[in-house]
Formats: sequence, C-alpha cells, structure tokens
Amino acid sequence: MACLTVDLIAKSGKHFKKRRGISLLHYLKTLTHLHFSNRNIEEIGDLSMCRNLTVLYLFENRLTKICSLDFASNLTHLYLQNNNITHMDNLSNLKKLSKLYLSRNRISVVEGLEELSGLKELHLENQQLESGDQLLFDPMSILALAESLCVLNINNNNIEDIKDLSVLKELEHFSATKNKLLHIDLEDVFELWSKLLILDLSGNPVCKQRKYRDRLIVACQKLGTLDGKDINDITRQFLVNWKAAKESKKRTKKNKMLSWAVDVHPPTSDPKLTTHASIQTSLMNDLKQ
Repeated sequence: MACLTVDLIAKSGKHFKKRRGISLLHYLKTLTHLHFSNRNIEEIGDLSMCRNLTVLYLFENRLTKICSLDFASNLTHLYLQNNNITHMDNLSNLKKLSKLYLSRNRISVVEGLEELSGLKELHLENQQLESGDQLLFDPMSILALAESLCVLNINNNNIEDIKDLSVLKELEHFSATKNKLLHIDLEDVFELWSKLLILDLSGNPVCKQRKYRDRLIVACQKLGTLDGKDINDITRQFLVNWKAAKESKKRTKKNKMLSWAVDVHPPTSDPKLTTHASIQTSLMNDLKQ
C-alpha cells in the first residue's frame, strides 16, 4: 500500500534534494507546496513536520478517506479530486482552507465543513453515486459557509432541489449542470443570491420550462452569464421593464375587480341580505390573495 510519508517525500526527485547546509527537517519545515498526484497513494501518513504546508496536490490517487491533516493549519488549497473518498471527515482543523476540490469521488453527503468559515470555493461535481442516490447537503455545514463561499460546483449529482443552499448569499459562481432540477420556482433561491455573476443549469429539466431564461435574468440582477451565454444590458433592461409592466397591469385588473365587487354588492346590515354579504366578503378576500 502506497502511503504518503516524509520518507516518500525525501525519496522523491521532484522534492527534497540534499544540499549543503540544508537538512531534511529544515526542508520539511519550510515546505509550502506538495505535489503527489497520480502516484497510487492510498493513505496519508504522518506529515506533521510540514507545518507550513499551504497547497497539497493529491488528485488522481486511490485515497478512500481524508485523514492525518490535523497539523495543516496553514493549508489554503486542497486538491483531492479523482480518488475514492466516501466521507468528508477530518477537515475541522483546516481553518485557513480557501479552496477544496473533491470532484469525482464517492461522496453522498456534503458535511464536516462546520469549522471552515473561510472556504471560498467548493468543487463536488461528478460524484460516483449509487443508483438512485443524489448528493445531499448537511444544513449545518452549508450554514457555516453562508458568509464565505463564492464558487460552488455540484454538476452531475442527481440533485433534485437546491433550497437548502439558499443561505449561501456570497455566491458569485454556481454550477449545477446535468442534475434533476425541475421547478421554475428555483428563482426564489436565486433572488437571494444578490452577488451571483455566473449561473449554469444546462442539462436540467427546468431549462425546458416556459420563460426559463427570461425569469432567471430578471431574478438575478447582476448575472452576466447564464448557461454559458452572456447576458447583455439591453436584454436585461427589456425583461425588467416587461415584468414591471406585467405586474402593473395585473394590479390594475385586480383593483378594478375589487371596485366592481363593492359596487355590485355594497355592504349591508339587512338580515335578509346576509348571504349576499358573505359571498361579497369571500370574493374580496379571494381577490386580495
């Protein structure tokens, strides 16, 4: 079993080369970037001497779990894509982590992020899920990222609903292509993401809904790109004006109906007209809703 250890680092030609006056211990203490991608690594060993490590590349290996990173309090970038990781464990000590890459693993629940309040990018696309499963989100982990996460990629994970993600108010780039998002009321979520610049939902059933693109452009005021296509200012302004005119027309129609109802059936205290008054009240309540 291939295990990433300080001995393996010392033997690597790409890393430590003994120089006059520089010991292995000194090298490990000053090491900031560690590249061990595509090396058949199955486990992370004791790397506690690498306390200044900021970037760790371990993609395209055979890892099944995240472990032995408690020492890495200075780590900012962690690349673990294309492994066999099943759970998001042992991340709580990575207080400075800014970017986390976990695409193409076997993760079914997004969890274990409660202490990563500075995380800005999270990449989880293309998980190798069991048939019929979808990627789920632990509410506490998502809430912990509400003030920091700017980029989220959850492409191709059989996801049916993203309401749990509505708290991510700092999102600027959201990608959820090739999922199972169906309902146009997704715009209720996107209206809360006031900083959203790039949105990609291509390959979802919702894209076939009537006025899908128009409604999202209106809902996301700063959106510059939707499903890979740029949005120009003229198009946005036209759609905003169209929506405002439509709502104004709707309000005018409702007011006319309320006025008509009052004229036809004015309020009365006559006991004989109690039934008519009840109908009138019911009608007015329906119109106000």
